[in-house]
Amino acid sequence: MHLLLVEDDDSLRATLERSLGRVGMRVTPCADGALALPLWRSDPPDVVVLDLSLPHVDGLQVLQQARSAGLRTPVLLLTARGTVGDKVAGLNAGADDYLPKPFDLDELEARIRALHRRHQGPGADAPADLQVGALRYDRSSGAMYLGHAVFDLTQREIALLRALMARSGKAVTKEQLFEQVFPGELDVQYDAIEVVVYRLRKKLGPTGLSLVTLRGLGYLLKVDAA
Repeated sequence: MHLLLVEDDDSLRATLERSLGRVGMRVTPCADGALALPLWRSDPPDVVVLDLSLPHVDGLQVLQQARSAGLRTPVLLLTARGTVGDKVAGLNAGADDYLPKPFDLDELEARIRALHRRHQGPGADAPADLQVGALRYDRSSGAMYLGHAVFDLTQREIALLRALMARSGKAVTKEQLFEQVFPGELDVQYDAIEVVVYRLRKKLGPTGLSLVTLRGLGYLLKVDAA
């Protein structure tokens, strides 16, 4: 999937480019509203993630210009503006979905994929779930299951476990996990990931899985021996 990411926050844009790239998306980054439409036209994306607050040309104007030009690419608005008026204005201008900041990275990915599937029409392939041992992550709903029952975890714990499941049996660095669990949250201390690891490790007791710390390498999710 080709994604056009229009976001002027350098840190958030870089984080999303890396994180979405790791789940198989080709991301074209853009930091300026004036450059968004030319990029959109020159290399048509499958989905556009568009911030409303952009330099030179506001995201709402970019969207209106694109729709006026006949560009029908599905658009997800990503913004710090949380009022109903902004949401309605964006949807009326032709947006397909709306996600306020701060947001969960898993939810962003799920919404992007949902927009892509709807645009592709009936029969489009759904993203595969993640399965490690008795644990299963349902990409379409964003829920984690232990067997057939929902596994009660916080959104941050789900984000951490999902990142580990995607590379089961391999080390995932602290930096990579931080990007998945705290995307774009500049006010969060780096060591906060250790708190989430600690809480998740305690909850994994009955699952038959272990969260292992590999000094100097990161963390690893492994299936316990029978």
